[in-house]
This record gives sequence, structure tokens and C-alpha cells, in this order.
Amino acid sequence: MLGIKTAASAKNLGLVLILILVAALLVSRNSQSVMRFMVGQEINLKTADFDYYQSEHYDIKYTSVDKPYVKLIADVAEEAYDSVSAAFDREPSCRTVLVVYPDSSSLSKSFGWDKDANAMGVYWAGSIRILSPREWLPEDDMRLYFAREGPMVHEFAHLMVDEMSRGNYNRWWTEGMAQYIEKKITGFEFSSPFAEGKDFEYYQLKQLGKHFDELDQSIAYWESLQAAEYIAYNYGEKSLFAITRQLGQGQSLEQAIENVLAISYTEWENNFYQHITQDVKQEV
Repeated sequence: MLGIKTAASAKNLGLVLILILVAALLVSRNSQSVMRFMVGQEINLKTADFDYYQSEHYDIKYTSVDKPYVKLIADVAEEAYDSVSAAFDREPSCRTVLVVYPDSSSLSKSFGWDKDANAMGVYWAGSIRILSPREWLPEDDMRLYFAREGPMVHEFAHLMVDEMSRGNYNRWWTEGMAQYIEKKITGFEFSSPFAEGKDFEYYQLKQLGKHFDELDQSIAYWESLQAAEYIAYNYGEKSLFAITRQLGQGQSLEQAIENVLAISYTEWENNFYQHITQDVKQEV
């Protein structure tokens, strides 16, 4: 269980977090490193009573109810590590913390989300948190479906975008990259948001960049993937990684796209809108 916080424990926790923050600021002036350090310490505090399993590249924390599944989770996670690292042609700079939550409620609580949130996995600041496959998959063929439809490839791709860009990315870019890599490796793709006669629409990329979570999520995710695929198809897959490396050098996304694609951002953006309203619209 996650534990109950009393007034005394809250006071002690607050003191600990202050000390951790001071230590983190002394360790590094890099905001990404500080955030990862802080989130890592928060996870350690909140999962102090979790069990622990160490695989080649992961430190896996889980509750006792998932002990029978931890080896399966570790194996699928390691497969994701290998395939996604190969796609990015690089490996993470350090080990990855993977927390397995026994149910949707505890996963949501770890982020302070609404209890009805139904995410299967979340990447945040160097750590990956997932819902136990026990909660949403049958025992038969669990490994197959967890590898193909589970969150590990998607969330590890988010981690690699974060690594390569040094934390300098917006939401639609990382979601587009994660879905592109996931589709390439597993073949998984979310169903079209325009099925069953729903009217076709899309957002301006500026809207996606600033208000991603406030928009229709099915369209926001769909459009992010369309943007990544549009770049890969018209400019080559390597352009996606080159743009992400440019972000890691401090460029804005607009400037990175201009530098790599050798086209003004405005022209590229207008071409993309034309593509999804003419070519893609006919397919959905």
C-alpha cells in the first residue's frame, strides 16, 4: 500500500524535500538533472514499502500482488529498451526507474490525477510508471499482448526524446515521436478519431504546443502522429532524430524544423495542414 500521511509525517516529509532540493541544486545547475533527481527522490519516498527487482537496465518497484508478473514485465521492458535505443541509435545516460502500480487508482494518485484517469503508462523526468498488466490483460498470452499493446515502447520512446532533446520539447513533438516509434516497432496505432461519422477537424500546431491536455485527446494524439509521419515520409526518418538533436542544442522546435528541413517553418506548417486536409482526410 502507499501509506497514510499524518501531520507529523507531512512535516518530516517537507523537511526532507527541502534538503533534497538543496542537494539537487548543488549537484547540478541543469534543470533537467535537478528535476530527475527530485522526481527520483519523490518516488523513493512514496514507494518505500514496494518490493524491488533489478534487471539489466531497470530498477523495478512493485507491490507484492505483482510478484508473479515482475519477470514478465522486466523482459518486455528490456525488449523495449533494446528496440527503442536501436531506433534512436543511442542509449540512456543512466538506469531507468520503472514503477508498477497494482491498479489505476494508485497510478493516478502517484501524479495527483483524477481517480478515473485510465492511462496504462506515464513517463516523467527519467522514470516510467505503468499499470500492472494483471489489471487489463488475461493470463493467456499476457506477454504477447503486453509487449504489443502495452505502454513500454511508447513510454521508453518518451524517455529517449527527453534524453536527446535535454528536456527541450513540447508535448505534440514527444507524443508524435513516441507514437511513430511505437507504430514502427509494434505496429500499434490508436484508432482514427473520425470513425463512425465524426466530423473531420484538426488543431493549429501552436494550439497543440500550448494546450495539448485541454483539447480532444484523440485528435491531439492523432495529429501529432500525422506530423511525425509527414516529416519522415517527405524528408526522411533521420530528420525526426536530427530535429530532436537540435532541440538538445537549445533550438526552438520551429527553428529546429527550419534548420533540418531547409524550409521556413511557416511554409512547412502550411504544407502539413494541406496534407492532412487533402490527402489524409480522404483516407479517414
